Amino acid sequence: AIYELSCEAYKHLGKTSNYYWIDPDGSGALGPLKVYCNMTEDKVWTTVYHDLQMQTSVGGNSLEKLSVLQLNYSATMDQISAITSSAEYCEQFISYSCKMSRLLNTPEGNPYTWWVGKANEKHYYWGGSGPGIQKCACGIERNCTDPKYYCNCDADYKQWRKDTGMLSYKEHLPVSQVVVGDIDRPGSEAKISVGPVRCQGDRNYWNAASFVTSSSYLHFSTFQGETSADISFYFKTSASDGVFLENLGNTDFIKLELKSATEVSFSFDVGNGPVEIIVRSPNQLNDDQWHRVNAERNVKQASLQVDQLPLEVRKAPTEGHTRLELYSQLYVGAAGGQRGFLGCIRSLRMNGVTLDLEERAKVTPGVKPGCSGHCTSYGMYCANGGKCVEKYNGYSCDCSKTAYDGPFCIKDVGAFFEEGMWLRYNFHSPGTSMKDLVSRTLLSSTDPETTAPDLSLSKEELSFSFSTTKSPCVLLYISSYTQDFMAVLVKPSGNLQIRYSLGGTKEPYNIDVDHRNMANGQPHTVNITRNGRDIVLQLDHYPPTSYSLPTSSDIQFNSPKALFLGKVIEIGKIDQDIYKYNTPGFTGCLSRVQFNQIAPLKAALRPTNASSHVHIQGELVESNCGASPLTIPPMSAATDPWHLDSASADFPYNGQAIGDGVNRNSAIIGGVIAVVIFTILCTLVFLIRYMFRHKGTYHTNEAKGAESAESADAAIMNNDPNFTETIDESKKEWLI
Repeated sequence: AIYELSCEAYKHLGKTSNYYWIDPDGSGALGPLKVYCNMTEDKVWTTVYHDLQMQTSVGGNSLEKLSVLQLNYSATMDQISAITSSAEYCEQFISYSCKMSRLLNTPEGNPYTWWVGKANEKHYYWGGSGPGIQKCACGIERNCTDPKYYCNCDADYKQWRKDTGMLSYKEHLPVSQVVVGDIDRPGSEAKISVGPVRCQGDRNYWNAASFVTSSSYLHFSTFQGETSADISFYFKTSASDGVFLENLGNTDFIKLELKSATEVSFSFDVGNGPVEIIVRSPNQLNDDQWHRVNAERNVKQASLQVDQLPLEVRKAPTEGHTRLELYSQLYVGAAGGQRGFLGCIRSLRMNGVTLDLEERAKVTPGVKPGCSGHCTSYGMYCANGGKCVEKYNGYSCDCSKTAYDGPFCIKDVGAFFEEGMWLRYNFHSPGTSMKDLVSRTLLSSTDPETTAPDLSLSKEELSFSFSTTKSPCVLLYISSYTQDFMAVLVKPSGNLQIRYSLGGTKEPYNIDVDHRNMANGQPHTVNITRNGRDIVLQLDHYPPTSYSLPTSSDIQFNSPKALFLGKVIEIGKIDQDIYKYNTPGFTGCLSRVQFNQIAPLKAALRPTNASSHVHIQGELVESNCGASPLTIPPMSAATDPWHLDSASADFPYNGQAIGDGVNRNSAIIGGVIAVVIFTILCTLVFLIRYMFRHKGTYHTNEAKGAESAESADAAIMNNDPNFTETIDESKKEWLI
């Protein structure tokens, strides 16, 4: 299998945070390793765990002068080094809690404790400090408990103190060992915590060059691939052909090229005559999208793969030459008068080494460092109206005009509302004149001179999801400086009602959804679109339903003022039903609320430019309990090439490891409890048999199917077809 080179590559396949296999040196000697990829809005973190549990105790009247704590990682040191060397930044948390146990013995003594990093080097600085500085974080920041020392623990207090911080000099990471001293005195105790090693960014993945003329090229030193060659890169072009790279010998050569809009060729000669492997794609490869090429050659065979297309393999002859002898420079792009590649090449790796295309391109005419147009390839991953933002080394999704966040704008932003709590979003900023409406563009007004009393909407889009068990209530209400309003209500029956009052009618226009109870504690989605007189309502994943305002109704929503969630607190006359439903208020969850381009809940929970528009009564607690459930079934493990079975995820350290001693103790306690329960059950059986010994025969109403049921609960469920149980993951109750 071909694994991605880094977590950065998985993000650009649209993958979310999870465990993944990565292969930092391609098909080199290191082999793949399993890591946790944390995809945040603007960064991708690669995390490698170890088996040392947090707060590991050392000392406590120990007779040993030194205690050595070994950290065993879920990867080899070479594999971790490959990650740290290509990363932009790495860090590892380290903590020393102490009671009469000195740490670095500052200001001038020899350290009692040190840690061992890459290449088995000892280091005498602590988290929050740097190489060559024998201080802890408090010594750097000058806030140690005792200012005479550079570490809190060096003051040798009888009370617990601690020194913590991040080790971030990546050339020294990861921590492989911690050696603790000063634990042999009576009363000396210490606890050590070391976090996983975390790295962010991948300098190799986005190392790119743009070839702007068909005669331009970059040159590098001769490729050393006598017996094995492993070449991988990404390309993007709108041209139909061109040479990617070539290296020549007297008669030997190796070459990769785009032969046509649908063909990639890998050719070489080791002295037995030219060999060419071609991969033909059913789709155009000159579509200005990124495509991956992976070519390998060794003494046994050669292979070529493009994207996820089938691997093309050619066996080597059993006799003949096997060594690839090259002498010229390696040319990337045009070589020997041939038509060179036009477009972008990035992440070019030759036998596990990434060639620095960017640096060479800076001094080469006809070639530009970096590459543009990432959004044309990855923009489709920005969901729910998120906007793709072009970056020098990739892209990001701007979710500011949506009700979502996360790296791909797919994470619902929602909150739990307690009874009596409410949120108001003002469509104009506090303290501004009516003519200075910041929300004008959000409310689709195009006339810059429109004042608030004249501002009107002829169309709206409203979407949100909610869950509640209490009715009646007001979910959402939009007020105005006139008598116009719009409301979404849950009636006493639990049915949903949408209410419009735009003027021209004696009574508001109501859309009643009477055929289903919405106050059942389950998440429900509501999407309402109005364009003039036409209203389209979609509930959950049922087909949309169309409605039309009465002909006498106005179609302009005049002078919108504020949007309310949970309760309506507005001056002036309020519709009688809404007034009744307003007490005691909504209790439950609201999520991803969006009115046109306004996201009031997100404005309240995330610091944005719109936060000044929000007023909250009560404490707003973020929660996804109102988020609509996943309706598209996830890809099965058998068909998802990136699926990792969490049960088989072989991580010694996952979050916080549990030591063998804890497991052993748990097993002993569990065994004792099992014996006690078994004894009680035996006693009960004996008593029951004794009580019924003289009663003669008796009948039972034992459930049919109980004979084959595995338990009493199973028997009840077998017998009662109405026995169902729905578990809402976000609201589990544990009964003990």
